[in-house]
Amino acid sequence: MTSQPGRAALRRVPELLVIWVPLLLSAGHVVVFTLWTTWISFTPSTLLPEYGWVGFRNYQAILATQNWKIAFNNLLIYGSGFVLLSMALGMLLAVLLDQRIRGENVLRTIFLYPLAVSFVVTGTVWSWLLNPGLGLEKLVHDMGWSSFRFDWVVDRNMAIWTIVLAGAWQASGFAMALFLAGLRSVEPDLVKAAQIDGAGPWRTYLRVLLPTLWPIMIAVVVILLQFAIKTFDLVRALTGGGPGISTMLPSLVVYDYMFQRGLLGRGSAAAVLMLLTLVAVLTPYAVWKRWQRRQAARA
Repeated sequence: MTSQPGRAALRRVPELLVIWVPLLLSAGHVVVFTLWTTWISFTPSTLLPEYGWVGFRNYQAILATQNWKIAFNNLLIYGSGFVLLSMALGMLLAVLLDQRIRGENVLRTIFLYPLAVSFVVTGTVWSWLLNPGLGLEKLVHDMGWSSFRFDWVVDRNMAIWTIVLAGAWQASGFAMALFLAGLRSVEPDLVKAAQIDGAGPWRTYLRVLLPTLWPIMIAVVVILLQFAIKTFDLVRALTGGGPGISTMLPSLVVYDYMFQRGLLGRGSAAAVLMLLTLVAVLTPYAVWKRWQRRQAARA
């Protein structure tokens, strides 16, 4: 007969299979294809993989192109604007919902809804809204205000900000959910003490509640930066990288080299450079979390 511990272990087998098999397959998929892409970036591959060796020639070629320079500058603009605007809107919504107003559950669902929409749908809808001959500008013109202009999507200098707006619209609900959870986890005694000292609602938030959210803020910044670095479908659907290449991002450079020009080696080099950018964001966060755990263990 099987012992009691043996029967318990057998009952856990389906659970372990359900959890670990997909996890190991996913991890293996990521690791294997990351290594393969890295290897291809050092080869003269074009339409099909070639396993020669060209060293850093593909990286030098990518870094010297105007497309990559514009794409990386756009990433800095888009990433900064996207993160700051998403966090500002998310914090504002979280503070408003924290007032425990009537219909909070409905409002929270509405604010979170954009997160459930794919970036392709978001980009397509915003491209309609911002189209001068179809969207908001035409609507205002039809109302009689013929001097009104809102043609950012076709303006080389402003088009990148349309992506910031669309991205923040989608991600602000995510930031709101995390900030609201943080606000609701604050000890009520801190709020009562501030009220006893005569602090009003806004001063209580600014001096007591918001300073306790900085660990959540750091986590939100890191997650949103990951979203920004990997953004592809939003730009593809909204501007296509245009006008010209004014809204080109690194992900579109990878797509361009790999699938439009048929330069697999250079596209892989661009993909590895994107990965290094992501690592540059994640590494400080990982070091900080490890330091935080060590400090907690010593306390």
